[in-house]
Amino acid sequence: MTRGEASPQALPPLRAPVGAPVRAPAGARLRAETTPGTDTRGALLLCDPPQGHPHAAQACAELTAVEGDIGRLPVTPGVLCPMIYAPVTAAARGEWDGRPVTYAHTFANSCVMGAATGVVFALGE
Repeated sequence: MTRGEASPQALPPLRAPVGAPVRAPAGARLRAETTPGTDTRGALLLCDPPQGHPHAAQACAELTAVEGDIGRLPVTPGVLCPMIYAPVTAAARGEWDGRPVTYAHTFANSCVMGAATGVVFALGE
């Protein structure tokens, strides 16, 4: 199984309840981008206070749970994605708690990306 494929053995997602306080470090800012085809979407995520992203509070909470390491975000269990190859590249760069963050991964489609990265790259909603 490759990274980004949902599996029943995956750990439960680390999602913050709506309205839960976010305690991200002051030095938490990331530029998140997705490139499906030739269309690039992006947002600057700031976490103190959460802003600049369509789902800023939840994205900050998810990243806080993994100390800003996007590659450690838990796969959302039970997600069934179509087997349609429509590649989407997710990329982020910035800083988390004084550490540089860079991330880039190409997923088979946006559903697989969402299952693997929570709302961090949910930029179109």
